Amino acid sequence: MELLNGIFTLFRGDRSTAKKPVDTSVTPRTYGRFVSLGANPLNVATVYSCIDLLSDSVANLPMHYKKLKGGIFEDDLSDRMHYLLNVQPCNDMNAFDFWKTLVIHLHVKGNAYVLPIWDYVNPGLLELRLLDPTQVNHDKTSGAYTVSNAGSVLNGVYSEEEIIHVKNFSLDGKIGISTLEYARITLDIASSGDGETLKRFENGGNSKGIVSNDTSVRGFGEYQDTELEKTAIDIDAKFKGGANTVSLPGQVQYHQLSMSSSDMQFLESRKFTVRDICRFFRVHPSFVFDDTSNNYKSAENASTAFLSTTLNPLLRKIEVEFLRKLVSADLAHKRKFEFNREALYAMDLAGKVSYQSQTIATGLYTVNEWRAKENKPPVEGGDRVLVSANLKGINEIITEAQSE
Repeated sequence: MELLNGIFTLFRGDRSTAKKPVDTSVTPRTYGRFVSLGANPLNVATVYSCIDLLSDSVANLPMHYKKLKGGIFEDDLSDRMHYLLNVQPCNDMNAFDFWKTLVIHLHVKGNAYVLPIWDYVNPGLLELRLLDPTQVNHDKTSGAYTVSNAGSVLNGVYSEEEIIHVKNFSLDGKIGISTLEYARITLDIASSGDGETLKRFENGGNSKGIVSNDTSVRGFGEYQDTELEKTAIDIDAKFKGGANTVSLPGQVQYHQLSMSSSDMQFLESRKFTVRDICRFFRVHPSFVFDDTSNNYKSAENASTAFLSTTLNPLLRKIEVEFLRKLVSADLAHKRKFEFNREALYAMDLAGKVSYQSQTIATGLYTVNEWRAKENKPPVEGGDRVLVSANLKGINEIITEAQSE
C-alpha cells in the first residue's frame, strides 16, 4: 500500500512547490531591489526632485469648478465645491497639500484615492478625503473598494462610483502601477552609486591592496606570515589615519586592488543614471539641475515640452476623474473641472505680459478682463474687443470694410 502511495505521489507532484508561469508581458521590472540608503527610492536625489517638481507644479494651479451659462463655462464661486478644491478639501489638509500629496501617491504608489463625503440632509459635498493607498484594496472584478484604516470611521466597502481613483500608468485601465516599479533597476544603480560615494568619503578614498614580499625569494624569507599580517595592519591604520605616503619595510611590496573612480567610470555612470531616471518621469534633466542645456533656446524648448507632454496629460487625467465621480452623467456636459493653466506664468513676468498682449491682440480677452484677473480696476474703453490691425476696435474694421 505504501508503495502505491509513493507511486501516486510521484506522478501527482508537489503542488505546493510547483512554479506558476509568469506573464512577463504584464509584469513590471520588479526583480530589482533597493540595495542601500534605507531602501527608500526618495533618498535618490533625482527621484525626489522629479516627484517634488511634478507635485508642486500641480499644487500651484488653482482648480476651477465651472457651470455652463449662455454657452460659456463660468466659475461658480457660490458652490461649496470651489472652497473644497481651492482652500480646504478636508479638516486636516489645505488645498495645496491635498493636490501635492495626491500626485505623490500617484507616482510613488501608482494610485491615488479620494473619498467624497456627501451631506444627505442638505444635498451637497462636505469633504474630499485623501486616502492612504496602502489602506485601500480595489477588486478589479467587482469594482469594489475596501478601505481598512484602524480606528477610522471611513472603514468599509465602497462601490466604483463612490471613490475617486486617479491612476498612474496602467496596463488594464483599472489599477495603476508606480513609476518606481518600472524604474527599479535604474534606481538600484543610483542607490548603489550613492552608497559607494558614502563609503569613499567615509574612509577618505583609501585604496585596498595586498602586502607581499619580493618574489625573488621563495617563501617569505625573513618575513613570516604573522609579520606580514602585522605590516598589513600597520599600513591600513596609516591610510585610515590620513597618511598619503607610507613607507614599506624591507622587501615588502604593496599591490593595489581597488579601482579609482575614473577607472570604473563611476562619475560618468552617475551622470547617465540621472538622465535615465528623468526619462521614466518624463522630466527634462535641466529641471533637476543637470547641466545639459547651455543656451536659452534649449531651456525654453524643454519648458514647453514639459508643459505639453508631461504636465498637461496629468492635469487632464485628474480633471476627467473628478468630473466622472462628482457630477452625474446628465449634467456632465454642463459642468467642468479645470486647472487654471494661466497660473503657470505667475512668476514668468515677461512670458505673462507677452501672453496677455497676444490674447488682447487676437480678440480673446479685453483689457478690462485682464485687469480684473490682475485685481485692477477697469479703465474707460477697456471693454472694447481689439484686433492686431493697429489695435483698432473690431467694429471700426467692420465699418471701414462696409464703406469700401
